[in-house]
Amino acid sequence: MSRRCELTGKAVLSGHKVSHSNHKTKRTFRPNLVQVSLLSETLGKPVRLRVSAHALRSVEHRGGLDAFLAKASELELSQNARELKRKIAKASEAPAEQAAAS
Repeated sequence: MSRRCELTGKAVLSGHKVSHSNHKTKRTFRPNLVQVSLLSETLGKPVRLRVSAHALRSVEHRGGLDAFLAKASELELSQNARELKRKIAKASEAPAEQAAAS
């Protein structure tokens, strides 16, 4: 399992640990990843994703998983999140078509 957020694309970065004497040694900066179940209102079921703590705050700020995925770029999403975005878009179009037909 890669150390990458499925929603924002945050990944491991590398850099230097710098001591008081300015001695530099390699180190890694890992994202704070959490396995969570987010509720999709359109699909009506929870979805398990591995996301960063920062992404969780962004999802809440934008008004839920559906709103976050609607605004998100396809490039930064994981394959699983891209499929989820398509399912949500397809499910949200279906009620609109039914209302127009009535």
